[in-house]
Formats: sequence, C-alpha cells, structure tokens
Amino acid sequence: MKDPVDEEIKKFITKPLSDSKFIRVTVPKYPRISIVTPSFNQSVFLERTILSVLNQNYPNLEYIIIDGGSTDGSVDIIKRYSEYLSYWVSEKDKGQAEAINKGFKLATGDILAWLNSDDLYLPDCLLKVGSGFVRNRTIGFIYGHSLLIDKDDNSIRYLYSIPQTYHSYIYDGGNVFQGAVFWRKEIFCKHGMLDESLEFAMEYKLFDSFFKYERGAFVNDVLAAFRIHAAAKSSTIAHIGSTELARIRGKRFGILSGIYYKCRWVFYYIIYGNLVKTLRERAKSPSEQLYRTS
Repeated sequence: MKDPVDEEIKKFITKPLSDSKFIRVTVPKYPRISIVTPSFNQSVFLERTILSVLNQNYPNLEYIIIDGGSTDGSVDIIKRYSEYLSYWVSEKDKGQAEAINKGFKLATGDILAWLNSDDLYLPDCLLKVGSGFVRNRTIGFIYGHSLLIDKDDNSIRYLYSIPQTYHSYIYDGGNVFQGAVFWRKEIFCKHGMLDESLEFAMEYKLFDSFFKYERGAFVNDVLAAFRIHAAAKSSTIAHIGSTELARIRGKRFGILSGIYYKCRWVFYYIIYGNLVKTLRERAKSPSEQLYRTS
C-alpha cells in the first residue's frame, strides 16, 4: 500500500486532468460505477470534490449531483462541469439522506457509492474498486482506508480500516468510513434506501445490514479523503450522531464480546503492517487541527 502525499492530492484536485472524450467512452470490461454527490452550500469545497471524481478517468462512470437549492455559487460550479455529469438538479429537499436516495433512484450503475461535497476520492480509487469487483464476482461490497484532511487539503492523519465482521462492525464500526465503501446495486435494492429519519448515521445503518447479510471484501489501500472543518456535520451535530448510533446498535452483546471485538484490530494491523502507523496516527488530535482551521 502506497500512502498518498499532500502534493499529489492537491495536484489531483486543482484542475481537470481528464479527457472529455475518454469520460464519454464506456469500456464494458469495467463495471459501471454510479457516484452520487449530495450538496448544499459547499461551494468552497465542491469543485475539488467534482474533480476528484472526474479526474479518476474511470472508463464506465455515471456521476450524479443532487444539490439542495444552494445559494452560495454551488450551482455555477456544477454547471461548469455539467457536460460530464449524467444528471444534476438543484432544488430544496428534506436533508442529506433524501438527496442521496434521489440520486440512487436515478443510478443505472452496477456499483454504487456516494461522495459528500466536501470529501475526495484519491487517485486511481475507482480503477482499484472496479477491478476488485471484477476479480471477486461473489462479493457485495468493498471497503478500504481513508485519509483525514483539513479545509486546505492537508493531511491530518490516516484512518486505517481492517477486515470487519457484523459483530466487530457494531463495536468498532468507526474503522469503516463511508467515502471508502462501494457496493453492488443489487444489495442496495435488497436492503432498501437510506433511512431519511437519520441526520448523521444513515450510512451506519446501511452498512450494518451489509455486514450482517452480505459478503464484503477489504482493500488494503487508501481510497478516499474525509474532510474535517468547522461547518462539517461531524463537527456541528456529532451529539446527534452519538444518539443515532446508540439507537441502531442497541444492546446486542455482552461486555466481554465488546472487549474482544474492540481489541481484535491489533491482530489485523499487525497482519497488514499498519500497527505502528495506526498507533502513531491515533495519537494525533483531529480536534486540535479543527480548532486551528475554524
């Protein structure tokens, strides 16, 4: 696994690196990937998000942007790239989950994912994911590592994941980050759309079903970047997230099981060679970084 560097990431999202003709070409050997980006008043980050998708140069891409009626210039940014989009709209909605569901109802791809309008895909992410689904035709979803970045695209720390089971995901699901998860459309249809009553933990409830009923594959690679900033949901409504997570988890297992699944990550980090890196990264303080960038 090669860790991305700040300069490489910043270059990747600074300007279009894609060939418009190439984007329009469909190469059947690659599964069609549909990416949905929900957005609302995130113009300061939105263009970087869009470029991180288009600059993948993935040869079978469907990109959908659902904007919630932004008034900050986001629509002008979307229009700038509209020729590369399969669909976009800007209209009021009832929240992030409804916007994502609206996009997925339009998606025609074999593989689905959503990327929030302040997050990024890292170089070659979609090629790695598409190839992974081709090699493993029996798996329902793929997930990998993420990178935590600040408002200026600087790395804060790596968010290393590990192979998860249903039980371990309940106790240590924080190791699976939404931007680095991709799944087959058929399992999404099986388990239903996102729960629109949730403001924060909609992905946790969805992935809870995936880990319980479907077969997933862990990719030992950094696939996406999760941005922390003063206006991010993780910064503004984290208290709501804690309540929603507790409601979804419920009381399913005893204390000993919880301790076991919390500790098993050490074994996997040794296997994948990330133990020292993980301990070093976890020693860093994202909250201090957020304070400096707000």
